[in-house]
Amino acid sequence: MATVNALRAQLQLAPLRDDEALESVGQALRLCPERPAREVMLAAGGLAAGELLPLPGLGVVLDTLRDAVMSPHPEQALTRLLAQWTGGLAEIVASWGDLVATAGRAAGPELILRLEHRERHVGALRLAVPERWQGLAAVAAEYALLARLQSAAAGAARRRVGERVLEGLLSGSGGGDVLGSEPFAVAVASFPLPLSSAGGLRGREDALDVLAAVGEGYLMERRLAGYSTVRSGEAVWLWSSLHLPTEGRELHAALLASTAQDVRLGVSSRHAMASQGAAAAVQTAYREARQALAATRSRRGVTPFQEMDPLFALLSDGRLTVLQSQVQTRLSALADDGRIEATLRAYLAHRGPLGDLATRLDIHVNTLRARLRRAEEALGGSLSDPAVLARLYLAFGAGSGAE
Repeated sequence: MATVNALRAQLQLAPLRDDEALESVGQALRLCPERPAREVMLAAGGLAAGELLPLPGLGVVLDTLRDAVMSPHPEQALTRLLAQWTGGLAEIVASWGDLVATAGRAAGPELILRLEHRERHVGALRLAVPERWQGLAAVAAEYALLARLQSAAAGAARRRVGERVLEGLLSGSGGGDVLGSEPFAVAVASFPLPLSSAGGLRGREDALDVLAAVGEGYLMERRLAGYSTVRSGEAVWLWSSLHLPTEGRELHAALLASTAQDVRLGVSSRHAMASQGAAAAVQTAYREARQALAATRSRRGVTPFQEMDPLFALLSDGRLTVLQSQVQTRLSALADDGRIEATLRAYLAHRGPLGDLATRLDIHVNTLRARLRRAEEALGGSLSDPAVLARLYLAFGAGSGAE
């Protein structure tokens, strides 16, 4: 009944079309093979609600659309129904770009209608139907949104079961045959900044829950068995992995496409359940994914564990603060407003002749050499000494790790 009332409210807002448009609608009605579909076309054509609601075919139409979106596979049922009615193409696309359901063949210009629920992008309806049917698009989009929400509700019920399994593994109390002997991976995502549209902690948890659902939907579309959950302010996924580099990049792309917020992602290496207990293997992968997430500097970045800086753990756990303090104290004694420290940082990152570095810094090469000599005097060692360079790298790395 809520769906019927929502549609009726929408129809009451529909503007009357001009004579030419109404004539086009009339032609469509004469060609339409089914009375219920003709009544929907009248609605889309802009008849006032007072004229539309008494029509006997409207209830059948609404029942047919409702049955489609309440079926076990609502997106597929709805696209098939729209294709049968219009003789054109109907497709529903997920928020991250995957084609969820398709039926029919293109028979007109393409229309793409964005589907949103509570200011959240949940997908799109794509129609390519004869021109006389394009007025149906607004009604079809409403039911496409309902179909997406119905699928999301069914997915949420499945996810709650999977959450308990994954939480048990992450806490060490689970085990058994979870993903079989297939290699698996774990990914962890977070929002690097406070959410602009979230209402405190509850809003953040809700946004993470949506993120977890999007990631699981991405995995299901690729037939990758897995689970998801939200814990410690992060979304977590565990899945059987076939080609991890591609899966990690595409999972991150799917997450970014589903939200206007920045999302960071850390991805573990591949592990095998058979090599150790299931819980121990998952916990190891979880630690790797969180380390990779912590090493992700970009607000919209993704870091695979195998590609992160191997010195990151050392640089980020605070053990190098003494070295950092010593180096900065010596350089600050030069009282040059940090110019020599900035030059040293650029020197460590540079590969090539000093002349190229001087050009990039917009200084003369002799000025560059003079700064480097003063740095050597302050540090008490030569920049050609690997030990001095190593200390500088670690000291500067420790400082940047805290940013």
